[in-house]
Amino acid sequence: MKEKNIIKVKRYESPCGVLLLGSFGDKLCLCDWQVEKHRGHVDRRLKRVLRAEFEEGTSEVIEKAASELDEFFAGKRKTFDVPLLFAGTDFQKNVWNELLKIPFGKTISYGEMAQHIGMPKAVRAVANANGANSLSIFAPCHRVIGSDRSLTGYGGGLPAKKFLLELES
Repeated sequence: MKEKNIIKVKRYESPCGVLLLGSFGDKLCLCDWQVEKHRGHVDRRLKRVLRAEFEEGTSEVIEKAASELDEFFAGKRKTFDVPLLFAGTDFQKNVWNELLKIPFGKTISYGEMAQHIGMPKAVRAVANANGANSLSIFAPCHRVIGSDRSLTGYGGGLPAKKFLLELES
């Protein structure tokens, strides 16, 4: 029987909620809110796409991610250097890579994001892909807001989204 791949996972206490950090090989594949309502869905997708199981522990990339998050929450870091691994469909990866282009302290709407990826009618699909993002903060889905500038759904909850946007403003 083939040995299962391992996704190392470790809790990280942020000022606005507990995050679960996960690494696969030498890349970060998970930074998601422990309270996230899609938690099980995100975990199942990661396990399926990477053909892996979770194992409590740490790794060099998890420690680097935690250290960069510490600096981010202390107001000392605006960009991240941790290598990321997106596990999802081509469409989801396209949306998540677009998140990486949103500058610190800026917000865009789901509609603007759909236009950026050349699919202006795919607003709902873009919103769903955002909701499925397993790399919160590193792929800053908190910077995507409603077209009326409202703070719409967020995996970590709206108070966490508000906290992150205020931290960056």
